[in-house]
Amino acid sequence: MTSTAPEKLTLDEALTSARETRALLVAPGALRETARIFSEQFPGRRALVIADAHTMPLAGRTVEQALAVAGIGLERALILDDPALYAELRFVEQVEAALRRHDAIPVAVGAGTVNDLVKLATHRTGREGYLCVATAASMDGYTAFGASITANGAKQTFDCPAPRAVVADLDLIRGAPAEMTAAGYADLFAKITAGADWILAEALGAEPIDARAWTIVQGGLRGALADPAGARAGEPRAMTLLVEGLMLGGFAMQWTKSSRPASGAEHQFSHLWDMEHHTHRGEAPAHGFKVGLATLAVTSLYEWLLAQPFDQLDIERCVEGWPTAAEADTATHRMFAGDDFLATALKETAAKHITRDDLRTQLGRLRSIWPATRARLAAQLLPLAEARRRLQAVGAPTEPEAIGLTRARLRASFLRAQHIRRRFTVLDLAVRTATLEPALEALFGAGGAWADPVSP
Repeated sequence: MTSTAPEKLTLDEALTSARETRALLVAPGALRETARIFSEQFPGRRALVIADAHTMPLAGRTVEQALAVAGIGLERALILDDPALYAELRFVEQVEAALRRHDAIPVAVGAGTVNDLVKLATHRTGREGYLCVATAASMDGYTAFGASITANGAKQTFDCPAPRAVVADLDLIRGAPAEMTAAGYADLFAKITAGADWILAEALGAEPIDARAWTIVQGGLRGALADPAGARAGEPRAMTLLVEGLMLGGFAMQWTKSSRPASGAEHQFSHLWDMEHHTHRGEAPAHGFKVGLATLAVTSLYEWLLAQPFDQLDIERCVEGWPTAAEADTATHRMFAGDDFLATALKETAAKHITRDDLRTQLGRLRSIWPATRARLAAQLLPLAEARRRLQAVGAPTEPEAIGLTRARLRASFLRAQHIRRRFTVLDLAVRTATLEPALEALFGAGGAWADPVSP
């Protein structure tokens, strides 16, 4: 498998790879087609519109009226109006309780939170599917297999099918707040580093690249990210490509039944901050903003690592310093003492711990393939300066303080994020080659990418 981006698939071509989603309409005025699509996918069924306090007047009433005019029976709409609404299990249970009163098909009208809540509740109540009406280009989860929900103090991905159908009205989405578009762009931008991590995992024998999923995500990625300023301004072409890119990412996740095609170390940072209950100015920062900042962090680490001569790596030094499983367990206990997700950290760390003999073999492979692998990674990644420029152009944060993180907290996140998911990423490369600490010294030291800003 090469890292060269293949020809872009159309939405219809990619839809053939979706295991759950059977209909997708991305077009201006698509909202008017909601009733038709519902009738085609759920003939003879009643509908229940589910929205939040903002999206109900924005689009929910229009959808409800269109369904009624088409003769589709309606249950009373469920409006999630809790000011603290978030993708948490307690809100899933609220939606689930409403669904258990009847057998109507849910119609989720909203963005990430509403979609994930309805997705999991639909699955838990045994419905054959639901219809999603997207209201913003804010994340890639609309068409994704699985729902990202906080439960028992930890951000978790619950297995559940993607929506049967998705309606994305570009006129509606172009009118969404600019910060939501910026968050979606940043979430899509993360597919660059996620792709690099997959290249690395394949090269080191940890997880092969699925060619179909790679094509779906990476084929049109550069084009979808080409005009961040246009996306910020809501320009039709830029927004169309952004929405399509986000939908394609979900199809790839449906195909693999895994988030691997769209998620790497940058998402581990974001999940860590969720699990740490991080808030800024009283609210959790947007998922895309966390992922975007983390993408810059991961890019900076890659730049440092790509400059290292791993083809001359002292393997025995790395092996000698490698902890036993018991030592790794003790160190993880120490790192996460007092955190309510200690059990998750212990489980995920243990799942990817390898023996010294296996480490020796893996690092030998790294040393022999490093020149070619480094070239593949360099071709996949964008330079850090260009990544910052693009995120700035779309209006996404590029400094940790913008989402309420200190430089010290960001530095600690490089160490902690590696423990919360078993997925092999660049963080694991740095840990296994004993280069993570030297990298952090360089990145956070004077002149480094994350050096403390100089006060005027």
